[in-house]
Amino acid sequence: MEVKAALSTVASPAMEENKEALPSPLGGAAGKEDEMMALQSDAEMWKVNPVAMLGNGGVIMVLFETPSGFALFSYDGLKLFQPDVIHNVWGEFVKDFMRPVWLKGFKTFKDKASALNLDTGVSEDLATMIVHMIKPNQKLAVGKKEHNIIIERYLGIYCLYNAEVMELMWGLKNLMPHYLPDENSKVTKVDCLPMCEGMRFLLNSYGFDVKPEMVNESIIEMAGLVNECDYNVKKHAKELHYAGELLKKISEIEFEDWDLLKLATALMIVGYPKGKQIVAGNLQKLFGDDYSTLVKDAPKYKDKLRDVACFRMYEEMLWARKLRYKGLRRLATLVRKARDDFETEQAMRNQP
Repeated sequence: MEVKAALSTVASPAMEENKEALPSPLGGAAGKEDEMMALQSDAEMWKVNPVAMLGNGGVIMVLFETPSGFALFSYDGLKLFQPDVIHNVWGEFVKDFMRPVWLKGFKTFKDKASALNLDTGVSEDLATMIVHMIKPNQKLAVGKKEHNIIIERYLGIYCLYNAEVMELMWGLKNLMPHYLPDENSKVTKVDCLPMCEGMRFLLNSYGFDVKPEMVNESIIEMAGLVNECDYNVKKHAKELHYAGELLKKISEIEFEDWDLLKLATALMIVGYPKGKQIVAGNLQKLFGDDYSTLVKDAPKYKDKLRDVACFRMYEEMLWARKLRYKGLRRLATLVRKARDDFETEQAMRNQP
């Protein structure tokens, strides 16, 4: 896309004439219903071949709004289509060394509101930055619905705006001190996003009652560690359930109620029947009558399982579970301290 051609679109009379036919950021009841149907249809198409839909090999551009301007980042958009992405994408943005995005451009504006405006479109400076960086058919993620509408209307660039993208935006704000240190000093308390949906889900799933005002850097980092440990266990779910079906077929063992580590332990028993690798825990207590069945049937699994792969999977999951246990204990301590500090602050504010 040529920069001049794109910039001419900003003030295109044809686009002006069609303004009324384009969606409003607010919309009516009928408009919302049509929009939901369109989104559902698009969602099915994107699931089939996200690489083709995203363009540029799946790498997307991200337009990130800062206190004084806009930044452009590149990001592996395929991550937004992974299972449970809404619960996991934030975990990439906990510490600055992770570097899940690459800064491609940044520009400040004296009047930021005029840079993206429903009536006037995209300012020349911002349009130039976007068009110069974006590749043909590449998609652009944005953090506001009105930005989606304005950019698609005036620049003809297809934008991504959904719950998954908002988790990505939270991550960028969390790492703003690393990528844009000068901008971080301008962030107000209102601008802060202390808790994203993925973090809220994780904290709730472990019984932590955390108000957004209580979240601090230490809680974010420890919650990120717990989330990473969960991921290192859950990522093996598909392979383990496939192996579980083998246990059911050969040894007639019902595994459906087992957790993933117990299933991995069972594979270690049949994969290393002579104890070549040490398996942790009281196995007879863990498996009950199924333990003797696993030991007896172990020879039947020869050449049906990759024992080395089973061992590596088991070791990784066991390590992750142990680390998660320590992380949860530390997280509980941090949450208690944050709650005490929050309640003390509230009490002081309520004093006459």
